[in-house]
Amino acid sequence: MRILHTSDWHLGRSFHRVNLLDAQAAFLDHLVTTVRERDVDAVLVAGDVYDRAVPPLAAVELFDRALHRLAAAGVPTVMISGNHDSARRLGVGAGLIDRAGIHLRTDPAGCATPVVLSDAHGDVAFYGLPYLEPALVREEFKTAGAGHEAVVGAAMERIRADLAERPAGTRSVVLAHAFVAGGEPSDSERDITVGGVASVPAGVFDGVDYVALGHLHGCQAVTGRVRYSGSPLAYSFSEADHRKTVWLIDLGPGGEVEGERIDCPVPRRVARIRGRLEELVEDPALARHEESWIEATLTDPVRPPEPMARLSARFPHTVSLVFAPERAPEDPLASYAQRLKGRDDQQIAEDFVAHVRGGSGPDDRERTLLQSVLDDVRVDTALAQDGVRGAAR
Repeated sequence: MRILHTSDWHLGRSFHRVNLLDAQAAFLDHLVTTVRERDVDAVLVAGDVYDRAVPPLAAVELFDRALHRLAAAGVPTVMISGNHDSARRLGVGAGLIDRAGIHLRTDPAGCATPVVLSDAHGDVAFYGLPYLEPALVREEFKTAGAGHEAVVGAAMERIRADLAERPAGTRSVVLAHAFVAGGEPSDSERDITVGGVASVPAGVFDGVDYVALGHLHGCQAVTGRVRYSGSPLAYSFSEADHRKTVWLIDLGPGGEVEGERIDCPVPRRVARIRGRLEELVEDPALARHEESWIEATLTDPVRPPEPMARLSARFPHTVSLVFAPERAPEDPLASYAQRLKGRDDQQIAEDFVAHVRGGSGPDDRERTLLQSVLDDVRVDTALAQDGVRGAAR
């Protein structure tokens, strides 16, 4: 069976205030064309269809057109909700849409009810595991722990139990939206850390033939059977070196997996350039970036006059300007952003406590309290996205 695995469309997202709807429409055109030309048997969309819980109307219309075109192509499509989507809103009408071959899986309680498709070698069971916010689903899965590994592990136990009841030789595919250990993140994924831990081990998915992951924006294989498709477009400058693709997966009669990367259309390349202003506007080696979206980091010791105007004269698509003056590491004026770089919310909060106490950081009780508050803020945000009122803990 030939499967096209994609994810993280983030319909409605912009790139530094540049509207990407036309680029997203071009990707969906490419997707439908690939489905037809490469004889795809099933399309998988592993979450983050939209960029936010309440997407703009133009993004909803684009999604609607894509669904109609996939249904018209006669190729079944399985989709799950991601951490950017509102599971409730995305899942509206799922029962009716199911009849058209578009299978929306947004309810965690239904994770062990697969979409079963067949080819010349028998059945393939596709299980949709939407993004699981631990604090919101731990009651459903009756887990002792409240972290990602606990809830994803419990969901996978249900899936393996269902699979065990199916005819021998049934192949299996799981769609999941999660941060799997070994994956390489970028700056554009929303933090899903719970209790200081964001990732789940790849071994939690043992027992199935292929795992189609979403969440991380770089196309990558965690193992031969556990893969991220990545986002079809660059959504941050940290993705400047990404090759944007989808996976074309051939699932053999015994569950063998062969994968091919199919390149996505590139509306405009993204690039980071760094140096003093005069160097950037004169360096001939930078000519290859003149039509790219640009993030320019200026290292001039003193901020030069009209830097954006001068950069834009050569690089008309400069959308981000960063100042990082060349200073000695011990300089007290060193960038605050540089001091925070690579540090998560918990570390920043603990550093602040140490700062206001003259160097004495939080004790274990205070550290646990800080983490609990940070987790509560994230959960409340998730509840608000789905229009839920009241705490679920």
